[in-house]
Amino acid sequence: MDLLTTVCRHGRDLKLIVWKLGEADEEHLSTALPVEEVATPRPQPWMLHLLEVNTLNFCAFAICSSAPGSVATASEVLIAVPNTLHSDAIDIYQLPSQIRIHTIKAGDKMGMAMCLALLHHKDALTLIAAFENGYATVHRLEPDDQWVTAYHSQAHSQPVLSLSVFNDFFITSSADSIIAKHPIPTDLFFPLGDTVPPGSTERVVEIVDEEPKGKSLLSAGLTSSSSQGLKPPRKGVAWKDPLKAINTKHSGQQSLDIRSDGRIFATAGWDSKVRVYSTKTMKELAVLKWHQVGCYAVTFADVMISDQTEEENSTSNDNKATGSSNTRTGSLIRTGLSVKEQRIATARKTHWIAAGAKDGKISLWDIY
Repeated sequence: MDLLTTVCRHGRDLKLIVWKLGEADEEHLSTALPVEEVATPRPQPWMLHLLEVNTLNFCAFAICSSAPGSVATASEVLIAVPNTLHSDAIDIYQLPSQIRIHTIKAGDKMGMAMCLALLHHKDALTLIAAFENGYATVHRLEPDDQWVTAYHSQAHSQPVLSLSVFNDFFITSSADSIIAKHPIPTDLFFPLGDTVPPGSTERVVEIVDEEPKGKSLLSAGLTSSSSQGLKPPRKGVAWKDPLKAINTKHSGQQSLDIRSDGRIFATAGWDSKVRVYSTKTMKELAVLKWHQVGCYAVTFADVMISDQTEEENSTSNDNKATGSSNTRTGSLIRTGLSVKEQRIATARKTHWIAAGAKDGKISLWDIY
């Protein structure tokens, strides 16, 4: 299943459809907008897969490769969607087999699942889910094929509207004015406790350095009993505290996305503004004003620097190239490229911000 030539659509018709859409297929498709009436029928792409799923909620699907690696070139992918019967549970399907392989129950009275993320984190399949009651959870698939809740925190008082993941943390925004940064734990939290639990009736036997060579049955029994009392089984619990939470004083941050280098993230708000924050300090860096109505979506261009570009950057740094413009684009301009090709190469390495509003207008920004 090549995601470079496919489009996944999750509509409100109880269906998740995967379409095949290559560059050669674009010539035969209609260019008329959906609101335009055309006399001829609109050609449709080739349908690869159709899943009957629950779409009567806010939550969109999440996707990742079945094995660690790039999802774009994976032969098998995993798709997470809300459960068909219980909106607070999550189903994971495998494509192309279209078989449901996992169902994860996050907890009681969580409300509807609002947003999901599915990824391979530290050699374990990990599901991140946020819910209507403001909770965010992290679930890890253990080697025994059992799901363990490693994180369970309520940083929001209103439904979570968006989440974005980067390396070892993820950030959530909600209908309230809180933005929270959460960890992605790799293990449970084991609270430190007394050697002997308070109120225990077990007898404690003092252990001396030199023990007699021969033991009576009574002393052996007491020693065994005391050792069991001294080392009660430790039970792990889910982590509960976010890394950082800020009150932005701006309610309704509908969409959130972290830039591909993890340095900043952007939010789209109901107040028509796009805001940019630092992922490290969580401080507001910029406010982008252009839209006249509420913004519902924001995303960064996915800039992946190749090894060759990194080598060119390091060579450029060693040579101590001067000039801010040369430092930014010098690694992209190669000998033999025309001016047009250089502009295209520069545009592809720019961290564009795209924001979409309720009126259907999309704005494109280039900052930092």
